[in-house]
Amino acid sequence: MTGGCAEPTSRGQARRQAGGGRRPEIGVTGATGRLGGRVARRLAAGGVAQRLVVRDPDRAPSLPGAAAVRASFGAPVDARAALAGVTTLLMVSAAESADRVDQHRAFIDAATAAGVTHLVYVSFYGASPTCTFTLGRDHAATERHIRDVHAATGLRFTFLRDNLYADFLPALVGLDDVIRGPAGDGRVAAVAQDDIADAATAVLLAPSPHAGRTYSLTGPRALTLDQVAAALTEATGRRIAYRPETPDEAYASRAGFGAPAWQVDAWVSTYTAIAAGELATVTTDIPELTGHPATSLADLLRRDASARAGGA
Repeated sequence: MTGGCAEPTSRGQARRQAGGGRRPEIGVTGATGRLGGRVARRLAAGGVAQRLVVRDPDRAPSLPGAAAVRASFGAPVDARAALAGVTTLLMVSAAESADRVDQHRAFIDAATAAGVTHLVYVSFYGASPTCTFTLGRDHAATERHIRDVHAATGLRFTFLRDNLYADFLPALVGLDDVIRGPAGDGRVAAVAQDDIADAATAVLLAPSPHAGRTYSLTGPRALTLDQVAAALTEATGRRIAYRPETPDEAYASRAGFGAPAWQVDAWVSTYTAIAAGELATVTTDIPELTGHPATSLADLLRRDASARAGGA
């Protein structure tokens, strides 16, 4: 997200008019991305006016009743202007970076100053200052700041702690059809992004009962990476395997990518968190929030394959 004018673009103004002239009270960040975009489309389908807070309004989805505004997490003046009039805000975390927590804090403070009264933050499963997944510590620091702001201002909040995205698991497969990482025989209760979007939408539409609540969003089963590989094999027809690495081997195999140390730590700790059992517990929060069962990895893969075939 870059700084700049926070006024709605002409296209965004047209969208607001299409929504009957109602001032949007729900804000959605990350609407150009996979999760925020899913939520925005669900709100639009329900006839809900919303404000899409994005870095580039020209890339925002064209949705009825949606006004696109330009703002970034790291530009609090723009964010404050963009969020004026928003009361309930979905905050999808910023792109991974070394200063992500600082960006989050600045944005949260700007949102509070703009008059946001309920913040729905997309966090990570098991977030804590000491969790194995290093980026989960960023989410814990962000949650801590939100709680501090709540204590100082009364800002209401809801935390949606997502397990690993089930949609992301195919990306673990290397060019040789092998998943490599130090996950041992640990399990991961990966969750579908569509399920997260359904849960987030439910909270945004009726936020009051969820004030102060933390939800841990998971799939219906916790799978080993051998089981993930088997599901991917069945879905793709390719023979996909999982080969465990030691942490040292994992660092060595990723050294050639030229990524900064914090990023490599995040990559490796994705697997060591699985090995430590920190992503294994299955919850009922998805069905309780959405009214439907959580999506299994097998069902997700079948649905995605069907969608690709239909679009071919």
